[in-house]
Amino acid sequence: MRVALICIDKAGAQQTRLDNRAAHLEYIAATGMVEMAGPFLDGGAMVGSLVVLDVNNLAAAQDWAAGDPYTKAGLFASVDIREWKKVIG
Repeated sequence: MRVALICIDKAGAQQTRLDNRAAHLEYIAATGMVEMAGPFLDGGAMVGSLVVLDVNNLAAAQDWAAGDPYTKAGLFASVDIREWKKVIG
């Protein structure tokens, strides 16, 4: 199943994002569950993340989100995890 993680950064957390970006990208590569991902932007500044996972169940998505270095660093004000169906693309 596909799951979308919609993650919104805490205000003023740009440096936290930058400090943990390499670890976040390594985590994505290592887990093998990410189908696509990228930052939300506000005037070119990264202010959140959209991550689409291919997982067996919602619990696996929740576990992935909990293990993300961005989450561990306290970057996000909110993380919304939703089942998602790919229709186009």
